[in-house]
Amino acid sequence: MIKNFYFLGKEFSAYMIVSLLGYFIAGFYACYKFKKRGKDENDMIIFYLVVSIGVLLGGHVLYGLTNIKYLTKSSFESFRQFINMCMAVFGGSVFYGGLLGGLLAGFIYIKKKKYDMILYTDVITPCIPLFHMFGRLGCFLSGCCYGIKSEFGIVYHNSPISSANGVRRFPVQLLEIFLNIFLFIYLDHLEKQNKKKGKLFIYYLSIYAASRFFIEFFRGDEYRGFLLSLSTSQFISVLILFVSSAMLIREKIIAIKK
Repeated sequence: MIKNFYFLGKEFSAYMIVSLLGYFIAGFYACYKFKKRGKDENDMIIFYLVVSIGVLLGGHVLYGLTNIKYLTKSSFESFRQFINMCMAVFGGSVFYGGLLGGLLAGFIYIKKKKYDMILYTDVITPCIPLFHMFGRLGCFLSGCCYGIKSEFGIVYHNSPISSANGVRRFPVQLLEIFLNIFLFIYLDHLEKQNKKKGKLFIYYLSIYAASRFFIEFFRGDEYRGFLLSLSTSQFISVLILFVSSAMLIREKIIAIKK
């Protein structure tokens, strides 16, 4: 694990640095693909920034909702204590929250600007696993989103989450990194070949949701929240898989009728 470090009086973590690197690489990829299609890359830059705001807000909101119990069960002697607790409760981020927040922001922006929905979603979809890969690498280096106790794995000693330290844990972050590498290569191939036009995002959702459901069984952190005996991410994965599968089945039925 890489310890947090200070620069110009500010604290930085490996997760922050690696995630920012992934953010810019995914952005360059999106602009390159957009320009290759003969479009103005400045339009993609603005769209990417709008989606990024949705990702940032959505990730923090869902993280806060999964940990809201710590806020409701606490007592505060001052307004400052209340604000500090809110910052702690909403300080983390959940991938699915970011995904849904980015999806909503991007959808509203495209509709308002009357842009080509298929064009933008096909270009931006491979960016999701590309960025996510770097995010999970940051998790691995920082010691968050850690795995279950295992005879095979890694022992953290300086993770900011005390429960992660001193126990050999399955490197679940690496498992998800490999999943995202596969998804990026697969989706990039489909985009290059102009295959599954307009369906790349649905394919991504289906594959990732099904994979994430099983990956969650190897997660050992409890702070991500649980609902109906499933983790929050498993519950959302089931919903996404149901919706995306229904959309793909509908497309198949329409194609057969034609």
